[in-house]
Amino acid sequence: METSLYDFTVKSNDGSDISLSAFRDKPVLIVNTASKCGFTGQYAGLESLYQEYKEKGLVILAFPCDQFAHQEPGSDEEIAEFCQLNYGVTFPIMSKIEVNGKGADPLYVWLKKQAPGLLGGSIKWNFTKFLVGKDGKSVERFASKVEPVELKGSIEGVL
Repeated sequence: METSLYDFTVKSNDGSDISLSAFRDKPVLIVNTASKCGFTGQYAGLESLYQEYKEKGLVILAFPCDQFAHQEPGSDEEIAEFCQLNYGVTFPIMSKIEVNGKGADPLYVWLKKQAPGLLGGSIKWNFTKFLVGKDGKSVERFASKVEPVELKGSIEGVL
C-alpha cells in the first residue's frame, strides 16, 4: 500500500520510469494538464512558479490527461512540443494518463484519497493541482480555476 508520494513510479513523457523517491525532501506540485483547454494558459504561470522556486527545491510535474472533453488529443511527443513551443515549459511532463475511473493512475488514486476536494474521489477538470509537502504525505488540493500565482503562499509554506 502506497503511504507517501515516494512509493510511486511514473512514466516520463519519453517513456522512461521515474521513481518519485528522487524528489524526497522536496515539495512537489502535481497538475493534470491539457493543451486545448480554457486553462491551458496556466502552463505559463506554472513555468513562472518553477523558475522562481526550483532553486529552493520545488518540483512541478505535469500529467497530461484526455478525460475532459477530449482536450488533450496529442501524442506524448506532440504534447511536449506544444508545451515547449507555446509556453517554454522546462519542468517535467509525464506520459498521458487517466485521473478518474477504473483506469486512473495509482498516483492519482492516492492523491484524491489524501485531498478529496469538493467532488470527493474524482477530479473535476484539467489543471487541478496537488501540492505535496517535503514529507511526501501532506497534500493540499487546488481547483482548476486557481491560478498558479495564487499558490505562492502555500509553496513558500512548504519550502
